[in-house]
Amino acid sequence: MEAMLASRNVTAGVNAGWSSSSSSMLCPGEKAALNGVRCNGLRFGGSKLLRREVRVSERGVRGAVTGKGLGLGVRAATGNGAAQQFDYDVVIIGAGVGGHGAALHAVEKGLKTAIIEGDVVGGTCVNRGCVPSKALLAVSGRMRELRDEHHLKALGIQVAAASYDRQAVADHANNLATKIRGNLTNSMKAIGVDILTGVGSVVAPQVVKYGKIGFSDKTVTARNIIIATGSVPFVPPGIEVDGKTVFTSDHALKLEWIPDWIAIVGSGYIGLEFSDVYTALGSEVTFVEALDGLMPGFDPEIGKLAQRILINPRKIDYHVGVLAKKITPAKNGKPVQIELIDTKTKETKDVLEVDAALIATGRAPFTKGLGLEKVNVVTQRGFVPVDERMQVLDSEGKPVPHLYCIGDANGKMMLAHAASAQGISVIEQISGRDNVLNHNSVPAACFTHPEISMVGLTEPQARALAEKEGFKVSVAKTSFKANTKALAENEGDGLAKLIYRPDTGEILGVHILGLHAADLIHEASNAIAMGTSIKEIKYAVHAHPTLSEVLDELFKSAKLDEHHAAVETEETKQIVEAVAA
Repeated sequence: MEAMLASRNVTAGVNAGWSSSSSSMLCPGEKAALNGVRCNGLRFGGSKLLRREVRVSERGVRGAVTGKGLGLGVRAATGNGAAQQFDYDVVIIGAGVGGHGAALHAVEKGLKTAIIEGDVVGGTCVNRGCVPSKALLAVSGRMRELRDEHHLKALGIQVAAASYDRQAVADHANNLATKIRGNLTNSMKAIGVDILTGVGSVVAPQVVKYGKIGFSDKTVTARNIIIATGSVPFVPPGIEVDGKTVFTSDHALKLEWIPDWIAIVGSGYIGLEFSDVYTALGSEVTFVEALDGLMPGFDPEIGKLAQRILINPRKIDYHVGVLAKKITPAKNGKPVQIELIDTKTKETKDVLEVDAALIATGRAPFTKGLGLEKVNVVTQRGFVPVDERMQVLDSEGKPVPHLYCIGDANGKMMLAHAASAQGISVIEQISGRDNVLNHNSVPAACFTHPEISMVGLTEPQARALAEKEGFKVSVAKTSFKANTKALAENEGDGLAKLIYRPDTGEILGVHILGLHAADLIHEASNAIAMGTSIKEIKYAVHAHPTLSEVLDELFKSAKLDEHHAAVETEETKQIVEAVAA
C-alpha cells in the first residue's frame, strides 16, 4: 500500500543490477571484473558513466557467463550428477503486488511459475490498501475543491453547495478494487502463471504445500521459493476492535458510516490520509500520537509545513507523547472510550470519549504458519530475516538455498512497489544475473491534499551519516509559489527540498510537499537509482509551464564544489580509458 502502509525504513542500498536479453552479454563492469580490473564506486550503463557505488559480484558474473539458472525448465543437477525433477522453477507464496510482479518477471525470463494465494489476488494493496484508499482520497480531493469557496472564487468559479452519497463513494472504492483484482488475475493467467488456491507453507527445502480448510493439502516442488505473504494491521494490546466503532484501515475502507468525531491513533501515512478523507466528508478528527510530534518518519521540516497546511486549518486536534492504553468500543449507549497515558511516565493523562476510533498504528508481518522452522529459520518480531538479495537467513545467519522473502514480510521497506521491485530483483538473481535493489532509491508518497512524497534520507539521517563517514551535507529548497503552473492552478502552497553532497553532487534525499508531489518524486528517485549526479541532472530540460520545473529549479539551485567535481571527472575519465583498453 504505497503510502498508507509505509513503515519507511530508509536503508542504504547498492544497485548492482543490469539487464539484457541474453545472459551471455556482459556489461563493461562485468568485463572489467573478468579481466581483473576493479571498478569500485562506478557503474556503467552502455557508454554512460554513472557515479554510484556498485559491486560486480563473482556470483553474478559466473551466472551471466554460464547461464546458471536460466531457462533450465524444471530440471536441476543433484549432488550425484543425476537430474532432479521439480514441478516449477519458481513457486511464490502470496499473490499481492510483490508476488504478482515477481510472477510476471519470472515468466518473462522463461521460468515455469506458480503462485499460491489463500485469500484473494492483489493482497493488501489492491483489496484493503492502496487501491480503495486512493478511490476515497479522490473523492475527498474533489469535495475539498468544491467546498473551498475562496479558492474557486479566485479562479472565477461559482458552485452550488456540494454533497456526496456515502454508499456511492464506498461502492466506487469497492468497484475499483474488484476491477484491479480482475486485471491482475487475468494478466497472470494470460501468460501461463498457475494460480494455486490455498494457504501455502514450506514443508521441506524446495517443497511447498497448500490447501483450504476442509480439503486435503497438495504438495508441489520448486527449484526456488519466494515468500510474499505481506502484512496485516497492527493492533496494540489493550485495544478492543469491534470493526464498527473501533476499527483498522481494513474496516475503514468500507466506509460504512461517517462518524461526527473520530480519534485516529497514529499520525503516520495511514492516519494522515484518513484524516484527509474524514475531514473532507465532515468529521472532526483527534490524533493520538505516542511520539513527541506528529508525522514521525517524515523529514522534520516537511512535517512542520504539512502540519500548517494539512492539520491546523482543518477540524483536527491532537495529543502527542501519549499512548492509548485502553480503547473500549461504543456500547449500551456509551461512546468509544480511550484511556490516554503519558508515553514516558505511564501516568494517566486523559480519557477521550468519541464516536469512533481508527487504529492506524502500522502493519505487522503476516508470517505465521509458513513452516519456516522446517528449514531452520526463526522470524524476528514476525519478520523473515533476509540478506540484501532477499535470500532468507537461517538461525545462524546463513542464506537458505533457493528460499527468498520479499515485501512487507521481510520488513525492509513496507511499500507495495518496494515488494514488486524486490520480487523482480530476486527473479534476476534466479536467472543468473546478480541484482541488489537500492532501497535508498525507492520513493514513497502520502496522498493527502496536497500530497507529500520523499526518497532517500531525511535531513537528520543525512547529517548523522555525514558525521559518521566524514563528508559535508548541503540543502537546497524551492517553493511552489515560484512555479507558473502551480500559480495557474492557484495551488502555490508547497516546498521541494534537496539534500546532497556538495563535493560529489550525490543526491542523498528529496522531499516534496505540494500539488502532485507523488508524481514529481520519480525524477529524483530515478536519479538516485541510476547514480546521476546533480551536475548531470541540472542540465535536463523540462517543459514550461509544468510542475516538473519545481525540481528543475531545485537541482539548479544546488551549490557544488566545482574543484572536487573537476578532479573527479579526470579520475573517472582515466578509469574509463583503462577499462576500455
